[in-house]
Parts: sequence; structure tokens; C-alpha cells
Amino acid sequence: MNYTNLSTTELKVSTICLGTMTFGNQNTEHEAHAQLDYAIERGINFIDTAEMYPIGGNAQILGNTERHIGSWLHKIGSSEREKLVVATKIAGPNRGLDYIRQPLDFSKKSIHDAVELSLKNLQIDSIDLYQMHWPERVMNMFGQRGLTKIDTNWKDNIFEVLTIFDELIKDGKIKHIGVSNENPFGVMRFLMESEKHNLPRIATIQNPYSLLNRLFEVGLSEVCMRENVGLLAYSPLGFGTLSGKYLHGINPEYRMAMFPQFTRYTGENAVKATRWYNDLAEANNLTITQMALAFVNQQNFVTSTIIGATSLEQLKVNIDAFEVVLSPEVLAEINKIQELIPNPAP
Repeated sequence: MNYTNLSTTELKVSTICLGTMTFGNQNTEHEAHAQLDYAIERGINFIDTAEMYPIGGNAQILGNTERHIGSWLHKIGSSEREKLVVATKIAGPNRGLDYIRQPLDFSKKSIHDAVELSLKNLQIDSIDLYQMHWPERVMNMFGQRGLTKIDTNWKDNIFEVLTIFDELIKDGKIKHIGVSNENPFGVMRFLMESEKHNLPRIATIQNPYSLLNRLFEVGLSEVCMRENVGLLAYSPLGFGTLSGKYLHGINPEYRMAMFPQFTRYTGENAVKATRWYNDLAEANNLTITQMALAFVNQQNFVTSTIIGATSLEQLKVNIDAFEVVLSPEVLAEINKIQELIPNPAP
């Protein structure tokens, strides 16, 4: 396992991060613990979750993911917990998630309430990395490529939000902060306010990045490399698409069938690109999973790649893929496909 510094922080994290959004819905507590045990055995020390998990949640199972991680952290004990980096997120405004809390915003009360509940669920005293799951303002994300008008209803409250996080850091409730599903404007605004007022600096950005979505390379990559903000790349397999398992149709038991809202991964161009990537991988004695994960891992702006699985076998296959190093020739062929079908699953 390889390790790297989490941006400018004192935290050293594995270049593989265990994603947990299936815990508590697709995976039982026992299965969650088994995945966590195996991940730690393989050298992973970085765990990512969120207050809104598990995916496909509702009021009845809300918070199950954090609670399953919390019961595992309690089981392994405080000395082992100190070796880990635990990250979670606060949900931003969204009309479809009203069951989380009201209001869904980044006000002082909302942030404090969310932090306290996450601490309780996770059974820990401090969160190593606390992230804003998506911005309060309406912007291009989750399948929307461009932005034609700005959200005039949003009041720029980034200074206030950073002030709240500053208090929580001084209280020892959280250690570092990050953003997620952000764009260059948002990243720079957070950096500007932190520098201007000596407030906490965002250490990370958690955005999608994969063979099917390389939009991070446009704008955000330069910002983050120059400003030392580490990318935590999520959906490196495009919601499982880049495992190749959907090339012959969607099995009702597969995640894509369970959550049809993720249509950006099943569009005509996404399927076509996946076939081409699969053919390229096979021509080089690789699986498409190996090629897809190795590609993300080899990008110098990626701090850690978030992988998730619904079975131990999938988790093993995903972790093993990080031992693959793609040749310059394979990378050149990948770029040719990207040129022909750019970013089919934004």
C-alpha cells in the first residue's frame, strides 16, 4: 500500500480510500465490518462516509452507514482508531432529501447538529476530515455539464461557513475540512476567504473522476495542483460501469437497476466508450477494472481514490488493481478514446 500526505495537513493517508455508501442498505452491519477488517488488513487507513448514507436511503435507514462504521470503530478500540483517517460529509440543499434534517443548509445550527450526530453515530471524539457534500448554490453537477446562468438566490456566506468550521476545529470536534462536487469558482472562493481572514483552509475536494468523466482536468486540476488541494476521486469505476458488467444488459440485482437515477452512466455514448475501453484493456491483457483504477491512480493530482464494493471479492479485485501500472502506449490509446467520446458520463 502506498501512502501520501493529505494536502498540507499532518495526516498521512493510503492512496486507496474505502468508500462506504452501501453499508446499511446493500450491505449488512456484519458485511460492513468484514469489508472494514479486510481493508485495514490490506493497508487502507482512510475511510470515507457521509451523513446521508446509505445510498438509496430514506428516513428509516438514514445514518446506518455511519452507525455501522461506529460499531466497528468501537470494536477495534481507540488505539487502532488513532491509526485511521475518518472522513464524513454534511449534505447540502436538495429537494429530494428532506428526511435528513431541516433546513438543509450550512448555517451554524445545521453544521453543529450534523457534526454532533456524525460524532455520535461514528462513536468518535473528532472527525479527521469534514466535507461539504455539495455546495449550497445551484451549479453544474450530477450529470449537468454546463452552467448558463448563476444562482442569484444564493448569498455568498463562505466567510461565515469557514468561521463555523474554525470554531469546531478549535473545539476539537473536527480536524480538517474539504469540499465535494465543487467547481473552480467554489474552490477559489474558499481559498481566498481562508487566506484573507486566517481561517481553516480546505485540504481536499471530492469529485467524480474516471475514464468516463475527466472533467476535473478542465480548470480544477490546475487550481488544485497550484493550491495544493488534494483530489479524492470518487466513482473511479463509473458506478460500476467500468467493471464491464453492464455491457450485456443490466441484471436486476446490480446497483444500476436498484438506482436508475444514475442514468448518466448508461447513456449511448457511455456504453460505447465503455466497450472501447474494455476492448483496449483486453488487448493489453488487462481487465477493464484494472485499467480504469490504474488510470485514476496514476494521475498526479489524485491524492486518494475512493473505491467501494458490495462483496469482499469485489473489494479484493479493486484493491489488487492498484498494483497495475499502465504503459505510455496504453495511456496514449486511452486518450484517443477520450478525444473521440469525451466525458460521456459527467
